[in-house]
Amino acid sequence: MEDLWAPWRIDYILSKKPDGCIFCDKPQENKDEENLILHRGKYHFIIMNAFPYNNGHLMVVPYSHTATLSGWSPEQQKEFMELADMGVELLKKTMRPDGFNLGVNMGLVAGAGVADHIHLHIVPRWNGDTNFMPVLSDTRVISEHLLATYTKLSEVLNDMAKG
Repeated sequence: MEDLWAPWRIDYILSKKPDGCIFCDKPQENKDEENLILHRGKYHFIIMNAFPYNNGHLMVVPYSHTATLSGWSPEQQKEFMELADMGVELLKKTMRPDGFNLGVNMGLVAGAGVADHIHLHIVPRWNGDTNFMPVLSDTRVISEHLLATYTKLSEVLNDMAKG
């Protein structure tokens, strides 16, 4: 069995959380770049993870405050997967990862920092992207600033929408 060590996540886990739901509040602020929102669909949006496991770590999040997949209309289900696919294609074009981890966080014990609001993680992976740094020195290597990644992803996403 392999272990995935992510010691930097403890900073997020122990940090003071906002009173409201970040996934409900952030889209309403209309500060997409500041809040790292890359795309808005009718039912869901794509946002960059502010505490990424890897560069380009994205999430697909419903606008509605829901903890489960049950009760979604076929249109909501379809858009959720379409935005997941859009995120994967965007990352392929901009960051050329060797693969991806996709996972839905549903509930606190599933690792959801926001337990009441379901979301899908899209984590790009590269050969050799796990190394000794986090384990031995409690340091992770994120090679590009979040806003630089946001700008690059936004530009390519706009090009994808045009053509």
